[in-house]
Amino acid sequence: MMEVAGPWTEVFDGSDRKEASEDGAQTLLSGSSLTLASSARRSQPILITSNRVKSVDSLSSSIPPIPNPFPELCSPSKSPVLISSLPPPSSDKHLVKVFGEDNQSRSVWVCVRATARDVCHMLVQTAHCSDQENWALLEVHPTIGLERCLEDHEVVLDVQATWSLKGDTRLVFRKNYAKYEFFRKPVLFFPETMISDSADVGKGMTSSQLIQNLLRSGTCPEIQGFLHVKEPNRKTWKKVYFFLRRSGLYCSTKGSSKEPRHLQYVAELEDLNVYTVVNSRKLYGAPADFTFCIKPSKNPVRVQDLKILCAENEQTRTCWTSAFRLFKHGKQLQCNYQLSKSAPHSLEGTNLTDGKSKSEASLVAMDFSGKAGGRVIQSPMEAQNAEREEGRAWRRREALRCSLPNLNSGARPSSIHKTQPWFHGGVSRKEAQRLIEKQGLVDGMFLIRDSQQHAQCFVLSLCYQLKTKHYLVIPCEDGGRKYFTMDDGLTLFIDLLQLVEFHQINRGILPVCLKHPCVCVAL
Repeated sequence: MMEVAGPWTEVFDGSDRKEASEDGAQTLLSGSSLTLASSARRSQPILITSNRVKSVDSLSSSIPPIPNPFPELCSPSKSPVLISSLPPPSSDKHLVKVFGEDNQSRSVWVCVRATARDVCHMLVQTAHCSDQENWALLEVHPTIGLERCLEDHEVVLDVQATWSLKGDTRLVFRKNYAKYEFFRKPVLFFPETMISDSADVGKGMTSSQLIQNLLRSGTCPEIQGFLHVKEPNRKTWKKVYFFLRRSGLYCSTKGSSKEPRHLQYVAELEDLNVYTVVNSRKLYGAPADFTFCIKPSKNPVRVQDLKILCAENEQTRTCWTSAFRLFKHGKQLQCNYQLSKSAPHSLEGTNLTDGKSKSEASLVAMDFSGKAGGRVIQSPMEAQNAEREEGRAWRRREALRCSLPNLNSGARPSSIHKTQPWFHGGVSRKEAQRLIEKQGLVDGMFLIRDSQQHAQCFVLSLCYQLKTKHYLVIPCEDGGRKYFTMDDGLTLFIDLLQLVEFHQINRGILPVCLKHPCVCVAL
């Protein structure tokens, strides 16, 4: 029991109640208050009236406001973090997640009809890349080893709509110099031995002229040749003769016979996507590393739906995959190529320009030794001699500069190559080839790595004619100084940076000048 010292009044909300005291019973009918003489059986709830609320409001309004010490963190208009995390006001925007080559991802808001080219340009601006072209958005399936470069006109959200929700498919942002390389060097991509000798080939026309005419018209010559095909639901591979035509992909049931009764229809090109297969020997037991596959473009990726094919070499695989793209997209690919050539090669709002964007055909050899000024060297032999003489003069200047007594050896340390984007440390020979293949097998693509077989040596890996060649860079000493050489000491370089800069303008012993460094992009 609880004792009450004096009279106590309890307010009820219009209820009828009866209470009895210790001395006697007292009846209350429709009362709104109760007076207890000495005690109460239990405490009753107290209704907080609106008068108290108003008093609290008046109390809070009387307190002076406290100023916000960090207004920039609470203002969406001034906070880039909050802006990037909030969806755009337009309802037709969708969030797309894109991965870089360092496996880090970035999310961007894109519209419904945004193409792969649009997304690449957005990422170029975000990552502050040096140029706007030669970038690609790849569709990657890591578990089954499939990769495909999206065409510039493909709608990204339409591609994502075909993915399985339980899969690990992702979009990867990467350099790709070989998207339209077959337009620049068609004979290299379509060897004469693989062009079909069907009746529609123009008479009196060379293979090079035929390819040029077909590419200009937005089509491709018919391709034929042997490919290894993985038999369905089995681990074995079978060598089959295939034909790729505008009407579809066919295989011959009897050797290389083209007779209609021996041709078997395999697939229609309009509904197919062609993928490069990574690590095909381990995943599928392929007889070679030059594997690709085709699958229906509108269906989720399932291993049982894949038609896995394997070529004998990289040139053969590139020929087949390029022909698939040309037959499927036709004139659209040529439009994409022309659009990429006409696009500016500098970032918007900056003065950065791509010094390598000009075609080599627009550069001419000049002779400035005469008194009348410069003249264009017409003779190829004379131009080659001028290049060789310029290289000798450059070496003499560098040798003189390095022999000066006041040369500050610490101004350019020998480890300066470690800060360059073309240096990839201790990657293996196979991984170096894989890195160059990822960014496009174009002439002049290169990287430098540590040699795994020779201590204190380096290796220059260079792409030429769809093949990766490796050149050993050996350290040597001359006059008490350390140099690097690739031609047994004929040409000496004080560091790898000087070696790269020299071979970007002079071929030397290389088959082609260094043009495109193989770099890994981080978003």
